[in-house]
Amino acid sequence: MSGYEQLVERCIAGDRIAQRTLYNRLAGKLYAICLRYCQSVQDAQDTLQEGFMKIFTHLTDFKNVGSFEGWCKRIIVHTALEKIKEKKQPIAFSYLEPSAVYEIAVPENTLSKISIDELTILIQEMPDGYRTIFNLYAIEGYTHIEISQWLNISEGTSKSQYARARAWLLNRLFKLNQTPEYAK
Repeated sequence: MSGYEQLVERCIAGDRIAQRTLYNRLAGKLYAICLRYCQSVQDAQDTLQEGFMKIFTHLTDFKNVGSFEGWCKRIIVHTALEKIKEKKQPIAFSYLEPSAVYEIAVPENTLSKISIDELTILIQEMPDGYRTIFNLYAIEGYTHIEISQWLNISEGTSKSQYARARAWLLNRLFKLNQTPEYAK
C-alpha cells in the first residue's frame, strides 16, 4: 500500500483533514513546478490552486498505478501549459541568429555555487518558448515528439528551442561566474 493510498481514500470520502494533509504534503513540490513555468509568483500561485482543484476533482481517476506524486505533477504541468495557452498571444518562440547559439564552457564550480532558488529565477527569466520547452524536456523528461503535439509545434521547433534555452541558460551561468566575488 503506497503512502498516499489511505490518504487519497479519505480525501475521496470528503475528509477535510485528509485533504489539508494531502495539500500540505504536495504543495511545496508542486509549487516549485509552477514557479518554473510561470513568470510571476501570482501566476504560479494561481496555477497551483487550479491544479489542486483538478487533483481533488479527479482523485477517483487515479487507479494506484504508478506514482501518485507523478500523477499530481502531470496534472500541474498540464495546468501550467493550459494557462500558457490561455494567453491571448501564442507562446513566443525566440529565434536568435545561429551564431548566438553556441556551447559555453561554464566552470564546473558554477553549478555548485548556485542555489535551486537562483536557478528557478534564471528559468523564470527565460523567454516563454525557451522556458516552456526547457521545463518539459530537461526537467519533466518529455520527448520532443510529445512536446510538439501538446504545443502544436513541429518537433524541430521543440529541439531548436531547447538548444537555444540551454545556450541562454549557460550564458547566464557564465555571466554569474564572471561577477567579482565582492559583488556577489
